[in-house]
Amino acid sequence: MKLPTISLLFRSHVALFSICSMANSGWAQLQPDQVKDLTLLISPDRPCVWPVGMTQHLVVPSRTFGPGAYHRDMIVIDEHTGTQWDAPAHFVPPPDSGLAGAGPMGLITGEKVPAWQFCGEACVIDVRSHIDNAPDGESYLIKPDLVYAWEKQHRPLKFGDVVLFRSDYTDKYYQPFPAGERFVTTALRKETPGWPAPTPETMAYLGEKGVKTLGLDGASMGPLPNLAVATHQAGGKLGMIWTECSTNLGSLPTTGAFAALLVAKHAGGSGGECREIAITELKLAARLNDSAKNKRVADLSVTLDEEYPITWPGYGPGDEATRYVAKTLNAFSKVRGPYFAKTHILDSQVGTHVVMPSYSLPPTGFDNSHYSADVQAVLKKYEAKYGARGNSSMTLEKAPLDQMVGEAHVVDVRKLMGSTKSSAWPASPVITAEFLKQQDQARPFRAGEVVIFYSGYSDAHFKPLPEAPELEEVFTAPLAGKSEGWPAPDPEAIAFLASKGIRCIGTDGPTLGGVDRENSLMVSWLTATKGILPVEFLTNVGAIHDKPAFFLFAPIKIQGLHGGYGRALALY
Repeated sequence: MKLPTISLLFRSHVALFSICSMANSGWAQLQPDQVKDLTLLISPDRPCVWPVGMTQHLVVPSRTFGPGAYHRDMIVIDEHTGTQWDAPAHFVPPPDSGLAGAGPMGLITGEKVPAWQFCGEACVIDVRSHIDNAPDGESYLIKPDLVYAWEKQHRPLKFGDVVLFRSDYTDKYYQPFPAGERFVTTALRKETPGWPAPTPETMAYLGEKGVKTLGLDGASMGPLPNLAVATHQAGGKLGMIWTECSTNLGSLPTTGAFAALLVAKHAGGSGGECREIAITELKLAARLNDSAKNKRVADLSVTLDEEYPITWPGYGPGDEATRYVAKTLNAFSKVRGPYFAKTHILDSQVGTHVVMPSYSLPPTGFDNSHYSADVQAVLKKYEAKYGARGNSSMTLEKAPLDQMVGEAHVVDVRKLMGSTKSSAWPASPVITAEFLKQQDQARPFRAGEVVIFYSGYSDAHFKPLPEAPELEEVFTAPLAGKSEGWPAPDPEAIAFLASKGIRCIGTDGPTLGGVDRENSLMVSWLTATKGILPVEFLTNVGAIHDKPAFFLFAPIKIQGLHGGYGRALALY
């Protein structure tokens, strides 16, 4: 019997799954196509990078199968790549800079924007009739009267709305090269019209209405040829944020859908890479919109910061992931220009991230003899107990978005902390199937829920890196046997959750498998073979552990990755 690939296993899932809604009576039925992806694919053959002054993105394998058991990717990426978002500090200079437009919002870098501002009710303003209605090298100007007309036809805009300008520009022009030159480059050369974009007066009007979050499916919120700075600063000084290069806005109703910006959380960033999604099941969307409007949104993501332990250091020499590097690409100055931006080098599974099946499952046809002897020994034990290990070619862009959102089922494992003996370290407290069965008796696990292990580990140990030779407490000390590791399930626990229909598991430990190398590998193989997506390195889970909450995660949409970083939010 031929073992199916993990891609086939994913496709075999039924089209509908149930989401337990404790905040409503009964269950909401959410179809996969009711989770809309509004995000462009970051790919080297598409115009995903602004063609002036930015860094071309790059993906390089840093590890692959044989002799090791995993495939890792290193990324070079500018903050403003693909679908992206702008924090106020992108175009508003800091107050002590002496530059034009400076103000207090110039201090609001990406990680300082509150979580509630990343979501709300999508209000789609249709400007399709103006997509190419401008001279070459210029943008059609979205003026306040267009917004007035929309409000007269639909309803007044207000705090909690996410205003999205729909022109279908990305749908039409975000194409593989050479056609992709039409997206930005030819407009900058004044050979073709630019994208419709709002004037500074429009930004000011929306700010007066209480709108704090915007988006558009053009290449920039700034109109060509000479209003980019003015429009960015008009919104930025009011504390507004927005996405640029959204897409697929035609999949949304005019009002009523829930929109979320799941953005990379770069310390000191000007904004950054973004995954933008929407939920169009209106009953659930209404619930989430109410939570966003009332600021009941918890940020469950660690901050990406060079001075913090955010990258896997490895079990030993040769196993370390690529370290996170942040570099200012353009600083505010009279020489460098009126904006601030960074670029980064990082491992694809830095900080809060999802692990794709293809991280641990090699592609079909892989020869297991290419594994090292110790990996082959673990594989033999694994297959004797759990059956044949699967294969996978499912990279990041193929991950089903609906699988990474759902009712949060928080499992409190704090009582397991301290259950290991120091003489047995390195070791992690074990989350067993029996432990989970006891939890199931008190509150049954239901298909479609996102199970989240709450240990408080990241809350306690995520701190700035200490001075050498002291060991940091997240990874290095427990891996060296100097402290207890983070709680982790064994394979039997994974098999039990899979039997209950769980397809996504989160943990506030840095990895799902814990510090034991063999257990970690077996857990990786089994979760991947069962079609479960782990979301690792959450934090702040205590904010939702005792209340009904809806979990959202989506990775930055970079082609070909075997795991990816992103943002996790929960609305309660």
